[in-house]
Amino acid sequence: MSRKPELKGRAARLARLLPAGRARAARTPFVLLVVVLLGGGLIGLLVLNSALSEGSFELDDLQKQTKNLTDQEQALQRDIDAYSSPDALQRRARELGMVPGGDPAFLGPDGTVKGVPAAAPEPAALTAPAQLPPAAPLAATPQPSPPPSPPQGAPAPAAAPPAPPALSQPIPTPTPGR
Repeated sequence: MSRKPELKGRAARLARLLPAGRARAARTPFVLLVVVLLGGGLIGLLVLNSALSEGSFELDDLQKQTKNLTDQEQALQRDIDAYSSPDALQRRARELGMVPGGDPAFLGPDGTVKGVPAAAPEPAALTAPAQLPPAAPLAATPQPSPPPSPPQGAPAPAAAPPAPPALSQPIPTPTPGR
């Protein structure tokens, strides 16, 4: 019990040192600071949550767009595969009036012919049973006669390289890379 009067005495002394109005004035800025910090934190969280939600919606839209474009790419690839199949190419070639080629012949770098060329069959012959005429051998083409010899005493002309044999159709050359 003796303590209670002492506390009263201390409280009375503190009350005399710090007036009541000044204590409230010192407490008000602290309370305002705490309220502002809490309000700012809540507003910051709200803005952050909104930005994340917007990013989530944008990501969802981009994923849908990617799926649609992937489906479109696969459909186009199926179309390309259908148009480039051997059966489709043959059908389109026949529609355009093209016929399968004959046996190819190739020219060597020195002008020699490798292989026996054959003409492509006529379009009418393709519908009938295959009866291809035999290919004429390359040696059967007429060779040009040698030029007449110059008179004696005249200078000899420079030797011309031998001309390749003439063919009735152009000779296909191999395409590099195939």
